[in-house]
Amino acid sequence: MTETMSSSFQENVDYLNGKLYVGKNFDVVSRIITVGGRNAAMYFIDGFCKDVLMQKLLQHFMGLTEDKMPATPEEMMKNFIPYVEVDLKDQWKDIEYNIMCGVFALIIEGYDKCILIDSRTYPARSVGEPEKDKVLRGSKDGFVETIVFNTAMIRRRIRSTHLCVEMMNAGTTSQTDIAICYMDNRVDHVFLEKIKERIRNIKVDALTMNQESLAECLYDRKWYNPFPKFKFTERPDTAAAQILEGNIILLVDNSPSAMITPTSVFDVIEEADDYYFPPITGTYLRFSRMIIAILTYFLTPTFLLLMQYPEYIPESFQFIMVREAINIPLIFQMLILELAIDGLRLAAVNTPNMLSTPLSVMAALVLGEFSVNSGWFNSEVMLYMAFVAIASYTQQSYELSYALKFMRIINLILTAIFGIWGYVAGILILIIALVTNRTVSNQSYIYPIFPFNAKQLKHQLFRSRLPGAMD
Repeated sequence: MTETMSSSFQENVDYLNGKLYVGKNFDVVSRIITVGGRNAAMYFIDGFCKDVLMQKLLQHFMGLTEDKMPATPEEMMKNFIPYVEVDLKDQWKDIEYNIMCGVFALIIEGYDKCILIDSRTYPARSVGEPEKDKVLRGSKDGFVETIVFNTAMIRRRIRSTHLCVEMMNAGTTSQTDIAICYMDNRVDHVFLEKIKERIRNIKVDALTMNQESLAECLYDRKWYNPFPKFKFTERPDTAAAQILEGNIILLVDNSPSAMITPTSVFDVIEEADDYYFPPITGTYLRFSRMIIAILTYFLTPTFLLLMQYPEYIPESFQFIMVREAINIPLIFQMLILELAIDGLRLAAVNTPNMLSTPLSVMAALVLGEFSVNSGWFNSEVMLYMAFVAIASYTQQSYELSYALKFMRIINLILTAIFGIWGYVAGILILIIALVTNRTVSNQSYIYPIFPFNAKQLKHQLFRSRLPGAMD
C-alpha cells in the first residue's frame, strides 16, 4: 500500500480496517453509509466525538442526493459540510494520526482525499485551583489535563495577536501533543528555534512521564546537578505572566502543569502571591522565602558543626547545646530523619483522606514524643529537623526543595567527617553547583548576580510597582 490514498474506495477501507484493527478494538467505530448515492466509510474513536453533533452531520450527509453530490472533495468541504473545523488529507500517516486523536474521518467513493471533521471532545475534570500552587489572593482556576483548555485559559488572559501557540508532537508511538506558547514580539527567536529543533529531534518511543520526559530530552547537560532547569506551574496567571516577560511556555497534553523556560534560580523562587499584594507586602513575602530557603540549608549543618566545636558557641547561646545523653551520633540521627521526612511525605500522598487526620496524630505522637523518650533521637535534633521539614513547603518548586535537601545532606556528611573544613567544602559545592549550572538557553543560572546587572537584581529582589502605574 502506498503512503497516500488510492482511487479505489475498497482498497482504502481495507487498509484502514487493517491498520486500525477494526473489529478487534471495541472503541474504534467504523460504519459504511451512503452519501449522495456513493459508498462512504466513517471512522472515529468512541468517547472522543460529540454524539449530538455527529448525528446532525450524518443526517445532513444522508440527505444529499446524487444530483447534488460534488465532484471533488474540495468542493464537498467548501459547500456541503456545515461545520467549522474541517480538513482534507491524503497521506495515510496524517489520517491515522487524526483518527487516533479523536477526529472524525469520512472516506467517500470517488474522492482521493479523506475528509477530517474535528468534532472531538475529551474527558476532563473541572477547572479548579491546583492543590500545590495555591495563593492567598487571586484567581482560583488551574490547568487541567486537556491541552486545548489550557491554551484557552492563557488566551483569555493575553488578548494579543502577538501571542502564538504552535503545536508539535513527540514520541514515535505516543505522538504526544506539545504546545509552544510565546509572544512573537518579545521572545528570543534564536532560542525559540533551538527549542523547536530539539523537539523535532526527540527520538523516543513515548513521553511516558509527560513533562519530565520532555525536560530530560530538552536538557542533556549535567544531569547530576539537582537545581531545576525548568519552572513548573499549574496556574494560568503565572504562565501568562511569564509569556509576557518573553519566556516560552511548553504545555504537554495529559499534564496539568506548564513548563517555563528559560529559568534562573530567582525565577524559581518567585510566586504569584508576590504580585497579588502591594509592593511592600510582595517584597516581604519574597524575602521571607529566600531567607527560609537559606535557613533550610544552613540550620542543621551549622548545628552539627557547633556540637563538634562547642568552644565556638557564644556564652549567650549555650542553651542550644544538647543536654541529654546522645545514644546515636547526631549525624546518623539527622540522616535518619531526612529519610523519615520523605517517608512521611509519601505516606501522606498515599493515605486516604478519611484516614489522614487520625494517622497524622498517631505519627506525631509515635515519631515525635516517643522517639525522644526512647532515646533514639535528641529533642534538639527533632526540633531543627521539624523546622526544615515544614520550611521546605514554603517553596512552590519541589525540585528546588529537593536540590537544597541534597546539598544539605552532602554538607552534613562532610561536616561529620572533616569538621569545619567539611562544612566549608559543603558550602563551596553548593556555590559551584549554582555557578556552573546553566539554563536551557545556556545563560547563567544565577543571573543577574553573574554576570552582574544591578537594575535587574533590584527587580528580582524587590517587588516594584507595575510599569505605567501612577505615581
